[in-house]
Amino acid sequence: MATEAAIAGNRERFARPLFITTIIAGSFLLFLTQPMVARMALPRLGGAPAVWNSAMLVYQALLLGGYAYAHWIGRLRPRKQAGLHLALFAIAALWLPIGLLQTDLPANFAPALWVPWFLIASIGPLFFIVSAQAPLMQRWYALESSRGEPYALYAASNLGSFAGLISYPLIVEPLLTLQQQSLLWTAGYALLVLLVAGCALTIPPQAIEADQTEASPAPSRRRVLHWIALAAVPSGLMLSTTTHLTTDIVAVPLLWVVPLGLYLLSFVLAFATRRGPTQFITQVAPLIVLIAGGLSFFDGSQRPIFSATLGLSLLFVIAVALHGELYRLRPAPDHLTAFYLSMSAGGVLGGAFCAIVAPTIFDWAYEHPLLVLAAAFLLPQRNYFGFIERLWQRPRLGPALTLLLPTAVLLLSIPADRYFWSGAPEWVRFAAPILIATLSLISIGRPAMLAACLAALMLSYGGWSTLKVSWGDTRTRSYFGIYEVSTRPSGSARVLTHGTTVHGVQSLRPGLQHEPTSYYTRLSGVGLAMDAAAPFYGARARIGVIGLGTGTLACYRVPGQSWTFFEIDPVMVRIARDAKRFTFLSGCAPDARIVLGDARLTVGRQAPASLDLLAVDAFSSDAVPMHLLTREALDVYGRALQPSGLLLVHISNRYLDLKPVIAANAAARGWQARILSYSPKYEETVLEEAHPSVWVALSRDPAILDSLARTGPDKGWQRLRANPDFPVWSDDYATILPLLRGLTK
Repeated sequence: MATEAAIAGNRERFARPLFITTIIAGSFLLFLTQPMVARMALPRLGGAPAVWNSAMLVYQALLLGGYAYAHWIGRLRPRKQAGLHLALFAIAALWLPIGLLQTDLPANFAPALWVPWFLIASIGPLFFIVSAQAPLMQRWYALESSRGEPYALYAASNLGSFAGLISYPLIVEPLLTLQQQSLLWTAGYALLVLLVAGCALTIPPQAIEADQTEASPAPSRRRVLHWIALAAVPSGLMLSTTTHLTTDIVAVPLLWVVPLGLYLLSFVLAFATRRGPTQFITQVAPLIVLIAGGLSFFDGSQRPIFSATLGLSLLFVIAVALHGELYRLRPAPDHLTAFYLSMSAGGVLGGAFCAIVAPTIFDWAYEHPLLVLAAAFLLPQRNYFGFIERLWQRPRLGPALTLLLPTAVLLLSIPADRYFWSGAPEWVRFAAPILIATLSLISIGRPAMLAACLAALMLSYGGWSTLKVSWGDTRTRSYFGIYEVSTRPSGSARVLTHGTTVHGVQSLRPGLQHEPTSYYTRLSGVGLAMDAAAPFYGARARIGVIGLGTGTLACYRVPGQSWTFFEIDPVMVRIARDAKRFTFLSGCAPDARIVLGDARLTVGRQAPASLDLLAVDAFSSDAVPMHLLTREALDVYGRALQPSGLLLVHISNRYLDLKPVIAANAAARGWQARILSYSPKYEETVLEEAHPSVWVALSRDPAILDSLARTGPDKGWQRLRANPDFPVWSDDYATILPLLRGLTK
């Protein structure tokens, strides 16, 4: 007996650290997988932010499957659970090393549906079995009652997820190739199997010998739906915050890491044993929601740091408050897996709403304010002042406030939006939001009233004018982004913007409608190259352009030339072809061929040496499609170009210095490179709508570049020399970390 007691004591001494290590290891692998697989998918799916949203949606769907499996397996005896679980680990190992299916994006197939299927088929079994660790290990941990409540282990799970999230862009991607990353993940998987086996050995013998009977009552359907809602809103808000920040505030590289990291840390805080921080955040959450959530429609591009901080703070506060409410409503440990299954279902619903539904039904990121409003309904709250609570409880005054308060704040919001009602007096525009905010304090403690006042604040700070644009036809949205066509107040030009980045300008001045503008003017790198196409390659030069935009480059076409545009987004094609919006394409190259699909694939399908000049201008906002800048991409372009062909790459970027990438790849493949940084004069900016631009010209024929250099201004085209210390980008290795401005040499 003494020996058995000693063995049991030793087992319990190591049980908690072992379970925590296992849960952290599994969560770390999960969040290492998402960016790694998305990185592998770039050459096949493209570089739009939607790839990351799809990867997140797949993660949540597989997480739901793993949690459902963990819930179902709980019906078996613990000994059988361990045997089945380890057997499934062995079956999933057939998919090692982790990677993608060798298949390409089908033609005319909706990426919103195909991308999730592709990722699930590639990583599904591995992700599925690993995702079950957090709930299943907690259930095994709870089999021994002396170990205490298992829910604190969920905080450890999200800590592991956070570690995996930040380690990928900061450590794993800069140091390892994708093949090495895959092998690292395989080693982690093997370690996880050993840890799970160790956890199985700590299950008490009496638990292995007998079924576990559930003593506590099952949660009601209403409680389960409440769990789902509390999980869905923060999940969706995390994705909508990412879209909102990158679309309307600032498209900084790696910014997507911050909302996801805050979302994970909110679980760590909300499920921690110490309740003080969560309780404090929950108490101030209604105020934060009114202040920061009221600016959901506000154009934050002029103050990006302030606006981004406000938006991220809003996400974190809402996530902590709602996840804290989930923790408060947690069931007894015998219903633990059902609880996590409901949470996972909520996460999938929130993710699906933002990643699939919203881009289809909205022309703007309306999912963001809608989710903030939903959070206002769900927040646990009470008014900060007792006398206000007593006002609501009065028999006549309470119903009157319920009717009058929403009506008053809604009416006040109309003159508050200066861009919606320009005729409102200045003092009214100034006083209305202050009055709405003051009345909103009365609403705290009444979720429906708080949501109504919050909606009025949103409408007063740009909401009405945003809705007004949606009533017209100047804005559209696709799986790849939000595009808006606007006319300058002076009537001098029509502009296409994608988020905060201008993607095309057409002059409306008489005689200048078909003159190339913005990054493509006559003195820009691409303008000089296009004008030189006929002298270099003859009257029947073959021109290719990756990235259609408004079709500005089409106005360099001269009779006899054949032009082909490669574009991934069908919505962009509709915009460029719509003569009511832009006439570059219809007026200059109506017979130009447009090939729809990812450029790496579509250019790769072109006949060898079928192009004389190819311009690469496919950046989405300030995001960088890595797969279009690797040495394999350069090989694709080289195959499509004739031996003396000319390649132009647009590398203008507010946050990244891409010169080392182009220079290293060119040197590795035997290309010569020159660069032209164009800074227009004031009169060129005003009259010609010229924008600063940076273009790199590459060719395997030095004579072509020498001739091109003579077409520009003196000292315009400079030789681009490779840095021997900079690694060559490939499909197997690429990182933007050393390219961030301020970090490059």
